[in-house]
Amino acid sequence: MLSAQGTKLQLAVGWSAKPLILPRRDVQPICALPPAASPPPRLGLAPWTFSQEDLTGVVPGPRDLGSAWWLLVEACGDELGLASWCDLVLGGQDPLQLAAGWLWLQGPQFLFRLRPSGITPRTASELRQLRRQRRQQALQRHQQQLWHRALQARQPIVAEALTTDQRRDLELLRRWAGEDTATPLPVELRKALQAAHCHADSGGIRHLLVDLGQWQRHHLPSLSQTPWQLGFSPAQEAEAERLLALAGQDLPGDAERVDLSGQHVVTIDDEDTLDLDDGLALEPGAAGRPLLWVHVADPGRLVAPGSPLDLEARRRGTSLYLARGTLPMFPPQLSNGPFSLRAGQRCAAWSLWVDLDDDGAVAASGLCRSWVAPSYRLSYSDADDLIELAPPQERQLAELQALLQRRRAWRQARGALLLDQPEGRIREQDGAPELEISEPGPARQLVAEAMILAGAVVAEHGRRHGLALPYRSQPTAELPPAHVLEALPPGPVRHAAIKACLSRGHTGCAPAPHFSLGLPAYVQATSPIRRYGDLLVQRQLLALERGEEPLDAAAMLALLDELDGPARQAVQISREDQRHWQQVWFEAHRGQQWACCFLRWLRAQDRLALVHVEDLAMDLPALAPEGAEPATPLLLRVQQVDPLRDQLRLVAGA
Repeated sequence: MLSAQGTKLQLAVGWSAKPLILPRRDVQPICALPPAASPPPRLGLAPWTFSQEDLTGVVPGPRDLGSAWWLLVEACGDELGLASWCDLVLGGQDPLQLAAGWLWLQGPQFLFRLRPSGITPRTASELRQLRRQRRQQALQRHQQQLWHRALQARQPIVAEALTTDQRRDLELLRRWAGEDTATPLPVELRKALQAAHCHADSGGIRHLLVDLGQWQRHHLPSLSQTPWQLGFSPAQEAEAERLLALAGQDLPGDAERVDLSGQHVVTIDDEDTLDLDDGLALEPGAAGRPLLWVHVADPGRLVAPGSPLDLEARRRGTSLYLARGTLPMFPPQLSNGPFSLRAGQRCAAWSLWVDLDDDGAVAASGLCRSWVAPSYRLSYSDADDLIELAPPQERQLAELQALLQRRRAWRQARGALLLDQPEGRIREQDGAPELEISEPGPARQLVAEAMILAGAVVAEHGRRHGLALPYRSQPTAELPPAHVLEALPPGPVRHAAIKACLSRGHTGCAPAPHFSLGLPAYVQATSPIRRYGDLLVQRQLLALERGEEPLDAAAMLALLDELDGPARQAVQISREDQRHWQQVWFEAHRGQQWACCFLRWLRAQDRLALVHVEDLAMDLPALAPEGAEPATPLLLRVQQVDPLRDQLRLVAGA
């Protein structure tokens, strides 16, 4: 104690003698204090000043302390005051002995219990329990030290060999790595991360967990616990197998289908595509013009509304396309099997025929459920060759292409925006990133135009019959003046100026114009294996055909609202996946440079621009020099990249 003033005491606390002022009532003296009215000038003078060595030297050894405990236990655990206890155990009660005894009782000992009323020995059973607890605590501390050393070593660990507390720490680190930081990291865990040179953020923890073998380098946090990652349940798989067995049998409604299996139908898709939604065919028409047929897979033949697989497909809303492949909306044994338009097999379909007049407008059209048997499937590159060479025995594709080019010109004359250009994306190949560029060849244009035509015909069919469908629309946009666009180089630079003016598309249950397609109404209707909305279209058409009551506008809007969440989630996951694999690709090529051109500013104040890299067929954000204008040639390089931290900084310099 340094001084006493009225009801306050000024103390020097601890061996560092930190000054502290406390109310007198909160201080329990172990020696009598002088009256508050007449304090000595310095109460901290000897004999009241003790060193740590002085206090430690007064306390007897463990054997003598144990004897004192036994003596007091034999005396029936009588309670003693501090002075009496010090007299018995320490051999006196002078200030040094009182201070030493009080400090020892406050320490980690467990022989005696110190209360304000006095000191009592603990019972033998209490001591056994305390010793057991201390051993457990010591073991936990040792295990925690080993755990923290394992974090510092950053070597692979076996999660199953961890204690409950360690697994809890590991699970918390996994949540943080997945961007779930709602639960704070404990102080001791933060210290361990610091010792492991790991930043306590999601990116730093991902790096640590990868080193520990507890995080996949290419794991997508946004994919976790989604229907696509969880897969199909055993019950859903069993239902898929049941439908698989039914596929070859005669089912209700099959007799109503038109047999078009004699048509020469071709399917065109990417080489690795397994679920084939659509096929094309040509037939002579009555007016001397060829009839174009678009055949669309009919999964509704097997999947009933409200059935387990229907509800799961609705929950997903769409197939999910990732760099490593597709996570389907339906079980793959169905989507790649009886749902698909497989070559050489009789397949259930919705078939749409169109008679185009000489300028590309729809002169007549029709729709029916059918049986088709595709003659063969082609990849886009094979189809390009057949269109270009047009061999006499395979002229159908060249004729289809010419017919659909006429339709494309018709749309363009009505304001359609043709923004075809090569598109690059990163695919995963055996765990490594691989650049894949899709060229807008004639086969891709042919298929795209046929699908747009089918969507326009179905939309017009729905409009005529007042049918509630998921109509896609886009508001009219005010594009730059023609002379401004013509001053820009054709291709990506001009396309970027146009895209910057476009609004997002909208889905509603009433027909409305689609600006960039140049159509008065449009419905996505040709991918029912991959999009639940397209399956809804087929069910509405079926109800209309059978004279049943289709869903009204309110029911359709409710379903569209339900599908909006999964659709947005799928877009988010796909974008995150492609962004991650772009980062992985650039990490593998960080020493390279690429010629690029400036497209437009994204945030001019931050010098963040959009540039086009022709060799990669990609539009990418990058830092660009001030004053850059559209088409300015630049050189792109990687400044910083870290896929586990979701970081990619590109710099485009002159």
